Amino acid sequence: MSRMCDICGKHKVVGGSVTRRGLAKKKGGIGMHVVKNVKRTFLPNLQPVRAKTAKGTQRLMVCTACIRSNRVVKA
Repeated sequence: MSRMCDICGKHKVVGGSVTRRGLAKKKGGIGMHVVKNVKRTFLPNLQPVRAKTAKGTQRLMVCTACIRSNRVVKA
């Protein structure tokens, strides 16, 4: 199973999960400081869909944004 939308090409993206510590300045502290930055992946919300294509009816992995915007015609 691929981690990519067959319609728009949305795929997994690598980012960071930033952990902060301290009391915010607007709450009377000295500010939030970054303690650690951990790499993580953001995965698209893919759903298996039977859809009509030029080749006939196929099973596609489609993101929910494409399903909501009617870019895919369900079979």
